[in-house]
Amino acid sequence: MTGDGGADPRRRVPRTDALLADPALAAATGTFGRDRVMAAVRRAQERARRGELSPDEVRDAALAALPAAAPRAVLNATGVVLHTNLGRAALSPAALAAVIAAAGHTDVELDLRTGRRARRGRDALDALAAAVPDAGAVHVVNNGAAALVLAATALAAGGEIVVSRGELVEIGDGFRLPDLLESTGARLREVGTTNRTTLADYAAAIGPRTGFVLKVHPSNFQVTGFTSAVPVRALATLGVPVVADIGSGLLAPDPLLPDEPDAASTLRAGAALVTASGDKLLGGPQAGLLLGAADLVERLRRHPLARALRVDKLTLAALAATVGDPDTPTRAALHADAGALRERTERLRDRLAADGCKAEVVPAAAVVGGGGAPGVELDSWALSLPERYAEPLRTGDPPVLGRVVRGRLLLDLRCVPADADDAVRAAVLRVPGDG
Repeated sequence: MTGDGGADPRRRVPRTDALLADPALAAATGTFGRDRVMAAVRRAQERARRGELSPDEVRDAALAALPAAAPRAVLNATGVVLHTNLGRAALSPAALAAVIAAAGHTDVELDLRTGRRARRGRDALDALAAAVPDAGAVHVVNNGAAALVLAATALAAGGEIVVSRGELVEIGDGFRLPDLLESTGARLREVGTTNRTTLADYAAAIGPRTGFVLKVHPSNFQVTGFTSAVPVRALATLGVPVVADIGSGLLAPDPLLPDEPDAASTLRAGAALVTASGDKLLGGPQAGLLLGAADLVERLRRHPLARALRVDKLTLAALAATVGDPDTPTRAALHADAGALRERTERLRDRLAADGCKAEVVPAAAVVGGGGAPGVELDSWALSLPERYAEPLRTGDPPVLGRVVRGRLLLDLRCVPADADDAVRAAVLRVPGDG
C-alpha cells in the first residue's frame, strides 16, 4: 500500500468534474467535444485505479490520450518556399479573410440583385480572366492533375494524345502522368526520345484520332546536355489543339524565374488550353486552373466529369482574393532581399546569444520547391545550430521545421513571417542545453 497512512490511493483519483474544469482539458473540450474528452478522462482514471498511474498523473494522461490538433500550423524555416509536405503556398491575409467570410452562407451561386441563380464562383473566374486576358475563357477544378484529367477526358477519350517521351513525368507519391492520362480512356502516342524530340516526331504521329498534342513542362527535374524540345509556338503549327501543362501556376512572366512558363505567354504562343496549379507560384489555394479557347473551355465546363471535380466555396473565395491581390507570402518569400534576410537572422542570433544560446549565421541556398523552377537557387542566410535541435524544434509548439546539412540544423527565415521571429527564438531557447 502507498499513500498517507496506508490509505487506498484510488480514493485520491481526481473527480471527473474537477478534471473537466482543468483549463487544458476545458480547452480540449472546445476542440474535440465533451464526449471525447470525457472518455479520455475516464480511461485515465481507470488506469489510476488499477495502479498504472499515480493520481497526480491522471490529468496529463488524459491530455496525452487526445489526438494532436490537426492540421498544426508550422513555421517553415526549411528555405523551401513551396514545401509540398507543408501544404505548398501559404495563403495571403486577403485570402484568409475571404475564406472566413465564405465559411458561412455566401452568394457563391446566387445573384443578390436579381435573386436568381448565378454562375458559380464568378468572382474567382472573373479575376482569373482579368489577370490573363489572352484566355478566351477560364475554368477551375480541384487540383492541377484534375485539370489535365478533365482536358484528356473531354478532348481525347477514345482518341489519342501525342506527347514527348521526355515529358512523361512522375508527379509525386508514385503517380505517373501516363497512368493518369490513360485512366481517362485516351491512348498515348509517345514520340521522340528521353532527351531529344523534334517537330517532325510530333507531325509523324498526328492522325485522325489525335485529340490534342500535350506539352508538359518538366517542373520537378532537369535534363541537360545533348537535348532538344519543341516549343509551343512550333507545336501550334501542326493543325491540332495544343494543351500545355505549365504546372507551377505563373500567370505572367517573372524575371526571377526566366525559364518557368507562364499562362499568358503560353497562350500567346498558340496553346489552345493551359493547365496549371493554384497552390504553387500563384500562391493561392489548391486548385486546377484551365485557361484557353472559349469553345474548348466550354466543352470542359459542360462535361459530366467537371461536376465531380468542382471546387468548394472556400477555394473559390481564396482564389479570387489571391488573383485580385497577388502580393502573397509566396511572392514575398521568392523575392526576399538576401541582405535584409541576413540582417534579420543576425538580430535573431544576437538575441539568442544574450540569452546564453550560441548560434551562427551562415550563407544558404533556398529553393522554390513544390515542383517549380528546378535548379533555381535563391541566395539566402540561415541560423546554424547543432543538429540535436532539429527534433525538439520539429515536435515543439509551435513546430519549427529547418533542414539538416552536414550535421548542422539550418533555420532559414525566408518563409517565416517577420512577426514570428520571437516564436522561433522562444522555441530555440526551450531546447535543453548540453548540460
